[in-house]
Amino acid sequence: MPHITLITGSTLGNAEDFAEYLTEKLQLAGFSTTLLHGPNLDELHLSGQWLVITSTHGAGELPDNLQLLSTQIKQQKPDLSQVYFGAIGLGDSCYDQFCGAIKKLEQQLIARGAIQMGKKLEIDVAKYPIPEIAAEKWLIDWMAKFSSD
Repeated sequence: MPHITLITGSTLGNAEDFAEYLTEKLQLAGFSTTLLHGPNLDELHLSGQWLVITSTHGAGELPDNLQLLSTQIKQQKPDLSQVYFGAIGLGDSCYDQFCGAIKKLEQQLIARGAIQMGKKLEIDVAKYPIPEIAAEKWLIDWMAKFSSD
């Protein structure tokens, strides 16, 4: 099974807690994992599998702990063509920019050549206050993409 690097962005810690849950699920399925909360670009391997999980802050913005990574991607323009990624956003549909942060980061990764595996999952915390419930089927489907290659 491949190694998955989970990258989180969180303001209040909800995305971090959620990522820790997903890490356990991935490990139980036989994947090795690394969990990075708000990493810098130089902490990431520019190849392999990433699972990006972020909440949305303010008016559709990335949380503070992912701002630096986003800026580094914009400025350094790394070649991410060897990165395969999944994307999960946490947000509240009461706001106009629902899951705006994951949409922005998803676009940045694709613009740098990263290959998205499956559709992004946007979890409405107003509907699913426990995001783990909303993610169960998505995660199973996402993990299956690695065994079907």
